[in-house]
Formats: sequence, C-alpha cells, structure tokens
Amino acid sequence: MPQFLHQPEFWVLVAGVIFVAVVWKPAGRAIGGGLDARATRIRGELDEARRLREEAEQLVAEYRAKQQQAAADAEAIVTHAKAEAERIAAQAARDLEQALARRQRMAEERIEQAEAKALDEVRAVAIDVAIAAAREVIAAQIDEQRGAALLDEEIVTLPQRLR
Repeated sequence: MPQFLHQPEFWVLVAGVIFVAVVWKPAGRAIGGGLDARATRIRGELDEARRLREEAEQLVAEYRAKQQQAAADAEAIVTHAKAEAERIAAQAARDLEQALARRQRMAEERIEQAEAKALDEVRAVAIDVAIAAAREVIAAQIDEQRGAALLDEEIVTLPQRLR
C-alpha cells in the first residue's frame, strides 16, 4: 500500500477536494445564477439606459428643430414688422406731404382772395374818388340845364350798357 495513504495530510486533502466538489456544484449554481441574474439585470439596465439615451437624443433633436423654427418665425416677424414700419412711415410721409400741399393751396387761395378783395376795395375807393372828382369838375363846368340834359341822355343809354 502506498505510503501517502497513511498520512493525515493526504486525507485532509481528499476531504477538502470532496468538500469542494460537493459544495462547489450547488454553490457554483448559486453563484452562477446570481451572476446570471446580475448580468440580466445589468443588461436590462443597459437596454433601459440605451432607450432613455435615444429618447433624450430624439427630444434634443425635436427641441433643436423647434428652436430653429422659433428663430425662423422670430426672423419672419421682425422682417414683417420692419416692412410694416417702413410702409407706415412712407404712408405718414405721403400724408404729411398731402396735408402740407393742402395747407399751402389753402394759404395761396386765401392770399388770392385777400388780394382780390384788396383790389376790389382799391377799385371801389378809386371809383368813389373818381366819381367825387368828376362831380366837382362837372359841377364847376356845367350849368344846371346842361347837366340835366346829360343826365337824361345817360339814363336812356343805361339799359343798353347793362346788357
């Protein structure tokens, strides 16, 4: 018989190997099952993280598109507002020019009316002065009989002159 069978270390080694073999199988299954469960859980968390990342990237892309659309809308609003302001300013300038032209025409018409009125007044005064002067000259040069005859002639020709 071999010598090593009598040594206690050998039997401790055999008992250790048997113990490890007996314990290893259920412990290996438990450890393997735990590791498999943990790997499955980690794989699920990774899949969830990947899904969340894709959703986040999609949301970021949507928000960027919305931001670009909002910027384009804002630019369009600003452009429209500038064009509208220019149109309003041009219309105000035209209205002002028209109002100034109307006022100038009114002022010119008033000046013309005042000139015509002043001219009429000057003519009336000149006529009155001429009539008064003519009366004095006629009264000094014509006697009463000759004046009556001239007056009668003028009265007869007056209707013809008024036509």
